[in-house]
Amino acid sequence: MKQLLLASLLLLGSSFFVFGQKNSTAVNLIFDSDIGPDYDDVGAMALMHALADSGQVKILATIACNQSKYIAGVMDVINTYFKRPNIPVGVVHTKAVNMVSWQKWDSVLVAKYPSRIKSNAQAENALTLYRRILAQQPDASVTITTVGFLSNLADLLQSKPDKISPLSGLDLVKRKVIRLVTMGGRFPNGSEYNIQCDPISAKYVFENWPTEVIFSGWEIGNPIHTGLPLIQNESIKNSPVKEAFAISIPKAKEDAGGRMSWDETAVLVAIQGIRNYFEVVEGRFICREWGSNQWDSKGKGHFYLVQKMPIPEMEKVLNTLMMHQPQTLKK
Repeated sequence: MKQLLLASLLLLGSSFFVFGQKNSTAVNLIFDSDIGPDYDDVGAMALMHALADSGQVKILATIACNQSKYIAGVMDVINTYFKRPNIPVGVVHTKAVNMVSWQKWDSVLVAKYPSRIKSNAQAENALTLYRRILAQQPDASVTITTVGFLSNLADLLQSKPDKISPLSGLDLVKRKVIRLVTMGGRFPNGSEYNIQCDPISAKYVFENWPTEVIFSGWEIGNPIHTGLPLIQNESIKNSPVKEAFAISIPKAKEDAGGRMSWDETAVLVAIQGIRNYFEVVEGRFICREWGSNQWDSKGKGHFYLVQKMPIPEMEKVLNTLMMHQPQTLKK
């Protein structure tokens, strides 16, 4: 009976989840990340730029929800490496989580690779950037993907009308955003790092967000290991993406087969949809004040991913995109 119930839920999700079909135009994407405590964010950014080079996504902004002193520089290094140095970079200016990489890859990247931004002081206020970018976009045209804490989105929802837009943050999201894809939660019930680090913001966002929300949970990225083909590829040289993985993978036994791919899966779905990668279950995400989550199967508007493609095939898809090299600019 339980399996039949799950199958019916998946069928419902697949029919409702229309953005799983191929997009006819590029996805307008805002990328929000805690890049620093982990390095799968670097793989996610590489994947995002690879799909931008194939015309599948337009990267509107890269925004940090972590206050690590290297975070704006790291984002700008990667954008610059992929020949998009003008992508706006924002950093949360309100009280927020502050974590650096224990493997020290982030400081290496900022010191070694070219970028226009070297410190957070040179980056725009995350909330100001969110409001500015959203106000400039056509209605119902923006996808936001978060692979970190929900601090920025809570600030956005609670923001007031200003000189950028006469709309409140909630109304701005209602008008401009089509969906939110987040790496967060553990399904159907459990606890996960991104939610735990700022549970108050997460609870506020998921109770008030006015569009559909798709969750790529802990259990999705955990068995999908990536990065080894990248660091073993001798043709890739002077790459901040390769360097982040090459520094970090040897420092943890659990990464011997590659790093877990939590953030890459969320970005892939934000741009390409579920395709034949995943199924979805519809319901409602219930966030507790202490950071755990439960799933209300009778709810509507929230979806969590369920693995469909075999793990080895999924790893090949992600590794291939992560090894993508910057395109040569046309003269």
